[in-house]
Amino acid sequence: MTATLSTPRTAARVLALGLLAATATISVSGAWAQTARRTASEKMLYKEASQPVERRVEDLLQRMSLEEKVAQMLSIWEHKDKIQTPRGDFSPALASRNFPNGLGQISRPSDRRGVKAENAPGSNGAAGAAAGVVNRTAGEAADYANAAQRWAVEKTRLGIPLLMHEEALHGYVARGATSFPQSIGLASTWDPALVERVFSVASREMRAAGANLALAPVVDVARDPRWGRIEETYGEDPYLVGTIGLAAIRGYQGTSLPLARDKVFVTLKHLTGHGQPENGTNVGPADISERNLRTNFFPPFERAVKELPVMSVMASYNEIDGIPSHSNKWLLTDVLRGEWGFKGAVISDYFAIRELITRHKMTDDPTVAAEMAVKAGVDAETPDGEAYVHLPELVRKGVVPQALIDDSVRRILTMKFQAGLFENPYVDVAAADARTATPDAVALAREAARKAMVLLKNDKQVLPLDASALKRVAVLGTHARDTPIGGYSDVPRHVVSVLEGIQKEGQGKFQVDYAEGVRITRSRSWSAGPVDLVPPEENRKLIAEAVEMAKKADVVVMVLGDNEQTSREAWADAHLGDRASLDLIGQQEELARAIFALGKPTVVLLLNGRPLSVNYLAEQAPALIEGWYLGQETGNAVADVLFGRANPGGKLPVSIARNVGQLPVYYNHKPTARRGYLFDQTSPLYPFGYGLSYTSFAISAPRLADAKVKMGRNVRVSVDVTNSGRRAGDEVVQLYVRDDEASVTRPVKELKRFERVTLKPGERRTVTFDLTPDDFAFWNREMKKVVEPGTFTISAGPNSVDLKSATLSVID
Repeated sequence: MTATLSTPRTAARVLALGLLAATATISVSGAWAQTARRTASEKMLYKEASQPVERRVEDLLQRMSLEEKVAQMLSIWEHKDKIQTPRGDFSPALASRNFPNGLGQISRPSDRRGVKAENAPGSNGAAGAAAGVVNRTAGEAADYANAAQRWAVEKTRLGIPLLMHEEALHGYVARGATSFPQSIGLASTWDPALVERVFSVASREMRAAGANLALAPVVDVARDPRWGRIEETYGEDPYLVGTIGLAAIRGYQGTSLPLARDKVFVTLKHLTGHGQPENGTNVGPADISERNLRTNFFPPFERAVKELPVMSVMASYNEIDGIPSHSNKWLLTDVLRGEWGFKGAVISDYFAIRELITRHKMTDDPTVAAEMAVKAGVDAETPDGEAYVHLPELVRKGVVPQALIDDSVRRILTMKFQAGLFENPYVDVAAADARTATPDAVALAREAARKAMVLLKNDKQVLPLDASALKRVAVLGTHARDTPIGGYSDVPRHVVSVLEGIQKEGQGKFQVDYAEGVRITRSRSWSAGPVDLVPPEENRKLIAEAVEMAKKADVVVMVLGDNEQTSREAWADAHLGDRASLDLIGQQEELARAIFALGKPTVVLLLNGRPLSVNYLAEQAPALIEGWYLGQETGNAVADVLFGRANPGGKLPVSIARNVGQLPVYYNHKPTARRGYLFDQTSPLYPFGYGLSYTSFAISAPRLADAKVKMGRNVRVSVDVTNSGRRAGDEVVQLYVRDDEASVTRPVKELKRFERVTLKPGERRTVTFDLTPDDFAFWNREMKKVVEPGTFTISAGPNSVDLKSATLSVID
């Protein structure tokens, strides 16, 4: 989300034209005083809670000066020194001096941005944890938020409260908050009800600390695993992404407005094409056709906007067909508002309006960038008001219509009224810490981590381990002890490592030995710019030590993968995060080869954010688990799965490529794709939807209630699933559709429904799905969404490959 200036010369120009303006006082016009005299003698309808929100908004809007309106479109982050003391306490005096017309929102109030170095040493430019900085606790953040709200309500002319936005990708990104599995891990649960519960906890913790707007969920469809941000997504399929995204929204903000006191608004990110950038590098152009956009990238956003009261959408950094999203009127106004009926506010990604200058090279003038963005449909600028401070000047010159400003401010004010901020702007500081990382939240983090794990291989039933039969267990890997939890994280109260989890398991039963084996990077600080890999010769000494220790073990548990430095958001030229290779970093495979040569029962656990090309592990590891980043309860959940208290039932939300040369490798490709390679395969190493269990399941062919249906009618599909093994376990029944013949080419299959079910040994259940006409529709040559008569292949199975099918005829 964060970006920096790309060249010193451009930086100087932007600083001269934009940043100085952002910190300058917006002048108070004569109209301000006139309006003040008028409102003093009039009844202020906008302050009456019994009035409809629309009337309150219009009443307030007509009382506002132009400068007060534009102030609502601004945020503050890098320049929080303009509203707080050097120690980081909110300062009403400074806020009034620098923002006499009020302010729209504060960016990340829980962090220490704007605190002078001597008071908070180290860099604090990232979201969440940063080297050398201790961010605010929930209680401290609540106190800060209350002070800011008190200033806005009591010290500004019209008393308009503030939006307070925070990151919340896999839990509230704040010190001490509960950390859940990273987004790609949550998607691996294929469990919308669980995801809803997760984000209900996140919203509860956020609201307790004073936040009211989450910059989440990410509903980008991710189709390139080189992209470092793939961990932030729910995978490669639009239906899965949309369904998990809807669950996250229900958790964050519920299903209706106004917001409950423990809920926060969501921000859908990032509209759109962000997840398939040119050459896999962050913010690269999205060379995606309109039909592809409408088929694969738009649906998660469209479903969310149409099915739930979403009030905030964030535009993406990238361009589509030469037009950056932040200047794309077709995308933000014609499609989002015109076609989908979105009524909320579009907010900029961090520094993205600046990037119209610094990266996209569309202008060198911040006033022109502001004009482009506001005319495209961007309502608020984050994280600071650099370009939008020029809007009053542009309105007075007739460059930007006053009506555009009014429309934007209506949307922002509507959010504030729907959040109940005019009646209840403050939170209970004394209760904030007590509502954070509660026992039920920690238990849920453990449950989510258990359900996120995907069993990729289990030769000779190595798993689950029998603790009573073990005398000695070797735990290997630097991240078996130092646990990565992924980007957009702060520091939880406690992170349970894999080593700690297995040590707890072994108490009184077996000895646990630990060796680092391989050290990947010198640091795993997500915010740090440089990434320093550990030299091979240093690692080879660690490998030799690990092998000697492993010789004494009955079982080896080896933790391999990535960390927050080796795959991450590339938010600046000096902070890269995308990779040209999907292989394991450093000497990790060397460690695996040395350990496998011992012939010991070995379990490999991957902790990572991107899908890795682990060909050697897939071939040689007796047992292999894809864990992704599992959050603060990593070790406890891993122990639950390794020792059989939990049966893994996660499924891959992405296809895992054999190598970079296969990309793209997403499952829902066109019929002419994947013809073949010389000397290699086109099939993925592991397909979309794949995942094993400690038990076995039988899934029937789908049964159609009607083999023929008329256009416009639903069809009911029934699938039987049976636990044919000896353990209770979870299976995900997946339903795919293929349009057998169409007037434009169609994918070979598309996920349309799924359900995760828990079955006892021998238990059978019938799962039913209702397919609607929209499930058979596509965008035709005239770019109209239609259903054409013909046959459709309806398939069911445990993944996207092992399917049984039936044929449906759709007739006129």
